[in-house]
Amino acid sequence: DEIPTVVGIFSAFGLVFSVSLFAWICCQRKSSKSNKTPPYKFVHVLKGVDIYPENLNSKKKFGADDKSEAKNKSAMPKNSLHLDLEKRDLNGNFPKTTTKMQGSPDLENSSPKHFPERKKDSVSPDSLKSITSLPSEDKQDKLGTLFFSLEYNFEKKAFVVNIKEARGLPAMDEQSMTSDPYIKMTILPEKKHKVKTRVLRKTLDPAFDETFTFYGIPYSQIQDLTLHFMVLSFDRFSRDDVIGEVLIPLAGIELSEGRLLMDREIIKRNVRKSSGRGELLVSLCYQSTTNTLTVVVLKARHLPKSDVSGLSDPYVKVNLYHAKKRISKKKTHVKKCTPNAVFNELFVFDIPCEGLDDISIEFLVLDSDRGSRNEVIGRLTLGSSAEGTGGEHWKEICEYPRRQIAKWHMLCDG
Repeated sequence: DEIPTVVGIFSAFGLVFSVSLFAWICCQRKSSKSNKTPPYKFVHVLKGVDIYPENLNSKKKFGADDKSEAKNKSAMPKNSLHLDLEKRDLNGNFPKTTTKMQGSPDLENSSPKHFPERKKDSVSPDSLKSITSLPSEDKQDKLGTLFFSLEYNFEKKAFVVNIKEARGLPAMDEQSMTSDPYIKMTILPEKKHKVKTRVLRKTLDPAFDETFTFYGIPYSQIQDLTLHFMVLSFDRFSRDDVIGEVLIPLAGIELSEGRLLMDREIIKRNVRKSSGRGELLVSLCYQSTTNTLTVVVLKARHLPKSDVSGLSDPYVKVNLYHAKKRISKKKTHVKKCTPNAVFNELFVFDIPCEGLDDISIEFLVLDSDRGSRNEVIGRLTLGSSAEGTGGEHWKEICEYPRRQIAKWHMLCDG
């Protein structure tokens, strides 16, 4: 009976000793693990800010020796945010600091106009400063900033333009205090290439990120071209509002080294000369026997420029109204790149009533634009209630039927 009792006592002591030894070993491992410096380096990425301690193109992201770290620190740009990886606690965490990134003088003072594209395809945070930080006096004159990139593909002989985004646009809708922006782009001076982005609803910071590729443009001709960006706000019920424009001469811009990211301030659109909208020569004849009105659009002269190229592609749209309701419309052919157009086109309108008392006719001189809605250059109205030469011309037509009467008229604001 004594032998089983002794065996049980030794077994109990052995079990207690084994549990104690296991607990001691676990504690030793935990303490040594907490004191050991982790073999990796912490890397954190903020949205739009690159704070990698090494260059992104470097093959050794982690575990670099002291010499390579010193070389990377010296080659690091001033506007990048560097993390001192040696100032960590035992757990590998960084101590809290009170330094604010927005207060850095390097980020506030540097705003490069254009710089080469890198692997991380994003706009520099220096150029994305919010306009809300500007004084209230400067906000009224600011129309926002346009961000885009330029590139030339030598294999395909193609010129590539990427419209990235716009920041700080003014609100064109007074009720919702927002805009529906889109961008129309034209390559000057020939105006052969006209494109536009999609409309983004209710935003003052639209992110388009749309790429337009223009083939067949030799690299030797790039220096002679100019990019014209027109920033507009879509309006469903009337003509789209023009926010502003950006003009980029490509002379002096080197595209052989790769893609360039650029940003430009949006400026007010070039206002037409105050001398007028030009003149239009028209001839009208009322046939009382057939109750028809013959209209001949003859010439236009001194038309103002519709864009920065100084040339327009004018045509004339003729609308016939009866009691303020349009009952018929005609239009001439487009005359390319001229401020003095010769049309010589005849139109015959049937009059639905006896006489011309409730009849009026409207001439709209427009600039043809394939990329967006055609813009009205000037307007002319002839009728019994018209003022100036329009009313005088109409009075002569009514007094002398079957006679073709021609007159020059000054165009008014469209």
